[in-house]
Amino acid sequence: MSVDSIAFDHQPPSKHLLCAPSKSPTISWKSTPGKWDWQQTTYQIRLDRPDWQPTTYYVNSAASVAVTWPGADISSREIVNVKVGVRGIGEEEDVWSEEVSVEGGLFELEDWSAVPICAAGEADLSARVPVTLLRKGFTLVDGDKLVKRARLYVTAMGVYEIEINGRKVGDEEFAPGWTSYAHRIKYQTFDVTDHLRKGENVVGAYLGEGWYRGRMGFEGGRTAIYGTEIGLLFQLEITYEDGTVTKIVSDDSWKASTGAILYSEIYDGELCDARKEKPGWSSPGYTESEDWTTVQELPFPAANLVSPTGPPVRCTETLTPVKVFTTPSGKTVVDFGQNLVGRLRIKPRGSAGHKITFIHTEVLEKCGEVATRPLRAAQCTDHYIMKGGDEPEIYEPKFTFHGFRYVQVYNWPGSADLLTSMEAKVLHTDMPRTGWFSCSDELINRLHRNIVWSMRGNFLEIPTDCPQRDERLGWTGDIHVFSETASFLYDCSGMLQGWLQDLAYEQMDNDDCVPPLVVPDVIDPAKFPRLPQAVWQDVAVVLPWVLYTRFGDVNILYSQHASMKSWPSSGIPRDPNTGLWCNTFQFGDWLDPSAPGDAPQDGRTDPMLVANAFLIHVTDLLSRISTILGDPDGASEYATSASALRQSFNDEYVTPSGRLSSDSQTAYVLALRFNLLPTPAQVETASKRLAEIVRKSKFRIATGFAGTPYILPTLATTGNHQLAYRMLHERRCPSWLYPLQHDATTIWERWDSILPDGSVNPADMTSFNHYALGAVAEWMHASIGGIAPAAPGWKKIWVAPVPGGEVRWAEVRFLSVYGEVYVRWEVKDGRFRMEVRVPGNVSAGIVFPRGAREEEGEGEGGNIGGEEVVDGNETDKVLEVGSGVHIFDRPWKEDTDWPPTTLAHPYMPDKEASSSGFRTRVVLP
Repeated sequence: MSVDSIAFDHQPPSKHLLCAPSKSPTISWKSTPGKWDWQQTTYQIRLDRPDWQPTTYYVNSAASVAVTWPGADISSREIVNVKVGVRGIGEEEDVWSEEVSVEGGLFELEDWSAVPICAAGEADLSARVPVTLLRKGFTLVDGDKLVKRARLYVTAMGVYEIEINGRKVGDEEFAPGWTSYAHRIKYQTFDVTDHLRKGENVVGAYLGEGWYRGRMGFEGGRTAIYGTEIGLLFQLEITYEDGTVTKIVSDDSWKASTGAILYSEIYDGELCDARKEKPGWSSPGYTESEDWTTVQELPFPAANLVSPTGPPVRCTETLTPVKVFTTPSGKTVVDFGQNLVGRLRIKPRGSAGHKITFIHTEVLEKCGEVATRPLRAAQCTDHYIMKGGDEPEIYEPKFTFHGFRYVQVYNWPGSADLLTSMEAKVLHTDMPRTGWFSCSDELINRLHRNIVWSMRGNFLEIPTDCPQRDERLGWTGDIHVFSETASFLYDCSGMLQGWLQDLAYEQMDNDDCVPPLVVPDVIDPAKFPRLPQAVWQDVAVVLPWVLYTRFGDVNILYSQHASMKSWPSSGIPRDPNTGLWCNTFQFGDWLDPSAPGDAPQDGRTDPMLVANAFLIHVTDLLSRISTILGDPDGASEYATSASALRQSFNDEYVTPSGRLSSDSQTAYVLALRFNLLPTPAQVETASKRLAEIVRKSKFRIATGFAGTPYILPTLATTGNHQLAYRMLHERRCPSWLYPLQHDATTIWERWDSILPDGSVNPADMTSFNHYALGAVAEWMHASIGGIAPAAPGWKKIWVAPVPGGEVRWAEVRFLSVYGEVYVRWEVKDGRFRMEVRVPGNVSAGIVFPRGAREEEGEGEGGNIGGEEVVDGNETDKVLEVGSGVHIFDRPWKEDTDWPPTTLAHPYMPDKEASSSGFRTRVVLP
């Protein structure tokens, strides 16, 4: 066996983590077992640090995820070498990893000697503001002193890009990123040793407004939300072999100017006049002109300067156009074939002063013209003015991004071919991909690809609602309902933990502890006050829970505990008699397809029923979380509260027979999903009524944000999995597959963002890249594919595929924190065949679909390629297996009207888990 990788604080594994997010980072490792059913019994962690004797810490434990840092805290700039050794059951020697290292950042305020700087004078914020150029020359010591290492610590109030000696530092985009700037500002750390040279050196910095000072928000938005001055904080520390250190810091010795970028804004795009470039301005030998002026120093930020918990935004893919066409009105349009988030890179050739304009849109109108109305007040337009010459010019915007598939091009010079002179750079937070799914139905595969693309486009620094119009905000409701899907598709743990820190800061700043509706909170409170909202602000409890269950780090619960408890206790207005929500305005089942276009909150389901269903859900979660955190009194208090709330809910919304006051898909789904019905008879009635409503709707979806994530899982666990498949297969509007009939390549905000007649929905709020309704992918992974976590971090795996509908095979793969989980099943020629791969130090519980369950003695294991044979004689039991590859081959009995399974996907085990370690419960038909 081997220990293949070590990661700190859920950062991607590397040989050297340049800047630890914390002084005592957690440690995780993956082991590749060399034998069947390998389980770790002990581990050792060896720390080797400067001026210390190497120390080894020995622990009897199977833990290998988010293990507590065993030694003293890492100090600023300290480099600690780490090795991990593990031993399995029956083994006599430890197997050791290769040595990796982790380096401390600047943890203390006193570590900073730089001060923020900006161009002198006040910027005219009533007009467009050029991107600032900042410059500083310095000389490295000549002679025999050799540079050992050079570390750059840098951030900005705004967005920045650094060049040293004419070469870009790093591959990040939109650094330092978007946080709640009043509380946290991320700084980046770069190893720039190979950027330096003896003698003269030059640092150059682009400084833009970004989210800090640029216009943000809908209905006109606001500018300068965080401050009127943008600034750069730069600290370069050069350490020589003899131990001496030279620092180059931002101060009033720098110079400032402007260049070719006359403005670069998040919503509106960029104007670049290449004639105004300053060639060589960030390299030695450049002679400063008179427009280079002194800078002014700014006060040091009051916010905490923190190392990022997640990866930065990067270009992750480059797409080329699929066609160029002319619209009916004679406009030239480039089609990239995919709705993406990013920007163009062009290579035109033409005369000086020639101006090219690019308008970015997601879809075409029915008439064949680009649809700009859904962009609202965002111009999404880039302009490039050419400098002229014989060679092609290369241009890519600096500090803007767009959501687009189509680009309308004005005034393209005829000397260059659009198809070969333009490409699209795909940008998003560079999270590692962890989850894949495919099946025999190509439409379902296309739906899944669309969900992935929507997540990519909307995970740019924060989890946004949409990436194209004058919004692009971190709406809490969207990530709440999508969190399980997001945590499967990508390792978004670090990014979302940082986002949750901002939520907690801004929540606790509020006297009544109501979390913001968007994080960071940039909404004008005069236009859109922070009203308590179920589902949206429930993210304060639900998202930490999802991150804990999916990535296995209990620290997320500890760090968010105050925020989680404060929301239901202080933020929710309660009826003093029932404990339920007071009757206040609610978003409810937002964007239920029956809601009017101008009132998306007015759906079929009583919004207060929705609010109180989720109140009980989060109260239940808080009881379980209290148990995990060692607070039995808190757990008991929350459990008692949840029980009382259930009774109040039933008194208010449920008849004795189990009918609900809102006779809607969402109402029954929430009541069943959150176990709100106290008697088996009520569960049976509600289950039957849900199935009736689905049939009556002709299998079309009738849920919005609140009900959509749970409709298919609830149908499946109440004995109606074939109805779930039938809904998924539906192609008429509204349905998940309807957008594919209109060539959608991402998930739409509305079920009918394009109407059946091909016209764009006339509502003011119409996006074609919104991931929330793509939460259905969680059911695809857990039920069609057949895998779900049964213990935190996937330490135990629930394998329970449910074949149905038109799907004849499915394959799902997930890179958990322990290793790869894989399931592939196929129904063919009267046989059910399944392969299950379980990583080392993990176990799995397998439940065969009813059509593959056999009578005693009829079972048959499999043996392919020398893999372990697993006995197939199981009926309604959980078959527990350890790590390794498991092959099954069983007779298959087709049954399109199966009774319900007696085993439900656990997602997480109840605290009263069965002896097998997997939750079981009876679900009535």
